[in-house]
Amino acid sequence: MADVRRARLVVAYRGTDFRGFAPNQGVRTVMGELVPAVSKVVRQPVELSMAGRTDAGVHAWGQVVSGDVPAVTDLADLQRRINKMCAPDITIRSVEWAAADFDARFSATSRRYRYHVWNDPAPNPLLHELTWHVHRPLDLDAMQAAAEPLLGEHDFASFCRRPKTPDGMEPASLVRVVSDATWSRVDDTPMLRFEIAGSAFCHQMVRSIVGTMVDIGFGRIHHTKMAGILGARSREAAGGVAPPSGLVLWEVGYDGRRWDAG
Repeated sequence: MADVRRARLVVAYRGTDFRGFAPNQGVRTVMGELVPAVSKVVRQPVELSMAGRTDAGVHAWGQVVSGDVPAVTDLADLQRRINKMCAPDITIRSVEWAAADFDARFSATSRRYRYHVWNDPAPNPLLHELTWHVHRPLDLDAMQAAAEPLLGEHDFASFCRRPKTPDGMEPASLVRVVSDATWSRVDDTPMLRFEIAGSAFCHQMVRSIVGTMVDIGFGRIHHTKMAGILGARSREAAGGVAPPSGLVLWEVGYDGRRWDAG
């Protein structure tokens, strides 16, 4: 096999028609289309590592993947050809050479998500695949107040779908560090944006947080209850799970040290 180098790709995709990002035999996934495309361009099998899984219907603007390709690969040509093959649902925003020990998942130190809510009586047909349409008015100030207890290091079991634990193994930790959790209105429109950044996120964590905060925005739950919901460490304490359509993996960071590096 020819000499290889590690490449780092920043990938965007519209997740509506995919059953998630990770490979899954028998269904359409982002990695299921990306790996064959890269392999075809470089004319040899490749294995790609991803910064994080996204569920069916979830989108990305800044997903990162890494893998080894022939050292003679013209990266600009690789990007151009993959974009032609995978358009319009998948695009490579950038590609560059990386250190040999770089891994899209294990080198990541932070992840940032955005969730968009179209808060208006009338749905927006141009954005329905990219937002959650909530027709009743939401109290944005109450939702922002509810975001503040999320900051810092906590056990987020109340907002996570707990993974199955193999026999004889300790349950996986659901402790995470959240560095930003902010609601805002986009350009004086009905679009509300929730932005959250942290060390990592467990399964359905962002969507469960958003679902609970929308209940707070309706007045079903008072914003002062959020700290108690978080402290309960029980999924039953929180609200419902927001639909995947509004969620975007916005950015993956690689600065500094992983919070769990010890």
